[in-house]
Amino acid sequence: MTETPPQVAPAVERIDRAIARIEASIAARSESGDALARRHAALKARMAEAVAALDDVIARGSTR
Repeated sequence: MTETPPQVAPAVERIDRAIARIEASIAARSESGDALARRHAALKARMAEAVAALDDVIARGSTR
């Protein structure tokens, strides 16, 4: 069996730390994306209510 050169262990540790940072970044983006999706859904619902209210105003105005 061959021995691992001494410089390999620190390189592997750096790679492991980089992977951990990438995974943390992905998780943060996922949470941010979820928050954005919730805000978008809330805005969409409010816009639907506003459009419905405008439709009511227009409908009342056209019957006069």
